[in-house]
Amino acid sequence: MRLSFGVVVRSCPAISPFHHRFHFPRALSAARPKASHDPRSSAPIHQRRCIYGETEGARPGERRREMAGASEAVAKAEKLMEEHMSGNDSSHDAWHVFRVRDLALSLAREEGLDAHPGSMEIVELAALLHDIGDYKYLRDPSEEKIVENFLEEQGVEESKKIKILKIVRGMGFKNEIKGLAETEVFPEFGVVQDADRLDAIGAIGIARCFTFGGSRNRVLHDPAIQPRSVLSQENYMKKEEQTTLNHFYEKLLKLKDLMKTKAGQRRAEKRHKFMLEYLEEFYKEWDGQA
Repeated sequence: MRLSFGVVVRSCPAISPFHHRFHFPRALSAARPKASHDPRSSAPIHQRRCIYGETEGARPGERRREMAGASEAVAKAEKLMEEHMSGNDSSHDAWHVFRVRDLALSLAREEGLDAHPGSMEIVELAALLHDIGDYKYLRDPSEEKIVENFLEEQGVEESKKIKILKIVRGMGFKNEIKGLAETEVFPEFGVVQDADRLDAIGAIGIARCFTFGGSRNRVLHDPAIQPRSVLSQENYMKKEEQTTLNHFYEKLLKLKDLMKTKAGQRRAEKRHKFMLEYLEEFYKEWDGQA
């Protein structure tokens, strides 16, 4: 299957809503240990992440201060992001950004970017700032300049600022539809974009998809409304007549094959498979078969 912007997607039965009758024997869920009390629950969001310290696998997870000089700019970027995203629904809230930042730094290390501290600073700042001024939540046109103004106020060196702005302005799926992704895709761009896309798929991606659809009062599923096979940037950005479930076919199931890094591709495989399993179960339940 070939997308409208020229990216080849490998054949997959779940890309078409007419071919969802497949079987995965593995159970969709496994027993989970009983959750213990979370000491973060009553703390402000930025403090909750710090209780776990800096050990591997702990919140804030992948966050590291590779450069002492970058810590102040990163801390201010966190604060700026939380302030500007506080009114968003939970599909695009501060926790989404923190997950993307953690994922981006993890992918960057797998790709060897940790050998270049300047690259890690670009990755962390771009990940933290990537959703400020998102067109879906834009309240005022002036918000589109917030990130650029912030980087200038923080005295971020010009070469880094240029890369951060290219990432923030060019990493969206709408840009890839338009063909802008065929411009310069440098390593820092790849890991931040892949991290954002990883958070759009898998278990969390499913939760975010239905959360966003609900926030826009979108129909859950209507078999009479088929996903659009050819999308322009304008049509993608206007989803009034689309269902939440169609977003899987118009975007989410395509992301695995659009990953820019090897590390992102490896992680996307598992998350993509989980979405296929979820859709199989969804249609069975919708049809009254489960």
